[in-house]
Amino acid sequence: MQTDEKKMMTYQETMDYIDSLQSGGIVPGLDNIRALCEKLGNPQDALSFVHIAGTNGKGSVLCLVSSVLKQAGYRTGRYISPTIFDYRERFQIGERPISKKDLCLYMTRLKKACEELKAEGNRQPTPFEVETALAFLYFKEKDCDIVVLETGMGGRLDATNIIQNTLVAVFASISLDHMRFLGNTLAEIAREKAGIIKPGCSAVSAPQKEEVLSVLKAACEKQKVSLDVADPGSLKKIKSTIKGQRFSYGKYQDLMVTLAGRYQLDNALTALLALQQLSEKGFPVKEKDIYKGFAEGTWPGRFEVIGQKPLFIADGAHNRDGAARLADSIGFYFTNKRIIYIIGMLRDKEQEEILKVTCPYAEQILTVSTEGSRGLTSYELALKAKGFHQNVTCTDSVEEAIELAYLMADKDTVIVAFGSLSYLGKLITAVRNGKKGQAVKHG
Repeated sequence: MQTDEKKMMTYQETMDYIDSLQSGGIVPGLDNIRALCEKLGNPQDALSFVHIAGTNGKGSVLCLVSSVLKQAGYRTGRYISPTIFDYRERFQIGERPISKKDLCLYMTRLKKACEELKAEGNRQPTPFEVETALAFLYFKEKDCDIVVLETGMGGRLDATNIIQNTLVAVFASISLDHMRFLGNTLAEIAREKAGIIKPGCSAVSAPQKEEVLSVLKAACEKQKVSLDVADPGSLKKIKSTIKGQRFSYGKYQDLMVTLAGRYQLDNALTALLALQQLSEKGFPVKEKDIYKGFAEGTWPGRFEVIGQKPLFIADGAHNRDGAARLADSIGFYFTNKRIIYIIGMLRDKEQEEILKVTCPYAEQILTVSTEGSRGLTSYELALKAKGFHQNVTCTDSVEEAIELAYLMADKDTVIVAFGSLSYLGKLITAVRNGKKGQAVKHG
């Protein structure tokens, strides 16, 4: 199915079409994505994958694995969601987002396929199903050697799970999130995520709670798949700063990652184990590729320094496990520092659980609204935060929150913005482009 460029949607028409899909919401299941991909000639069957599931850390593992594969010379596709700055970041080859022209071209083809499906009596594919099918088609037609693929939610019934050519199934940290769809216990959630294990693949896992690990082991045994579990105790000579971390592991001495946050050591080791398994699956990488790929891998919005004097950190902690990891890093890096929070959250997240573990570190909390049907207003979030902290102020905009934070801070204060990724892109851009002068003023 080809598209005449003269009939191709414009970029504005493409973005309007994507917006129109949002009413479809989330519908777990594989029947519709299978039907959609069949319309496109099943492009996923021509690709090889590293498939990553988990609650927190998927993106960081994806970043490190794909960075090394790129260094090794493989044409590497990567599919991620959600994104922070630009919709096109979802579809990347060699860490370059899809061009506007290609996005329009491929989305026009997807729209035609969706219309054919609906005419045949099928439901309209969800936004994630459309994006997943587009990713497969784009990566196939651009001749990717390998694709590093992040699940959207869960695993077993996630749209990405129609793939068959999984080389390595990777499990980042699994914890409680999306309980309405995945289950109310760790074991139930782990069983859903373990659904990405395919016969013939290898499996790698970050450190997990025993309840999760037992589920993963059982799933691997059923599929006759080996499971390699990261052991943080095997890391040596660890040096952690907010600029990055160094560690040694086996033959790798003084490996550096620019990802800050102590939890990133688990993700780095998980990525390293995945790369070792890939080498046995026909995608060998040299030691120099690992050193360079790890050092150059960057992932925005994950305990990222976005401003200096005062230090300004942005982190995408949006569930209870992510909040606990953020709190651990704040306690580790910023002992006895004044901390100001900027927080924005979605309505369907566990606000109380997140606030309970993070609020004790803050001197002042500023809340912002998040947009969309899942958005939570600044006022609603402030009311919840006041149950855990005395000094809470709701703001009218991200820009106002940044301005107030700078006015309250001195050069030794640390400002930490976290919560939903949906607002962090706007905040990071504002701090870097519009508010630097205020930061320097305090220096």
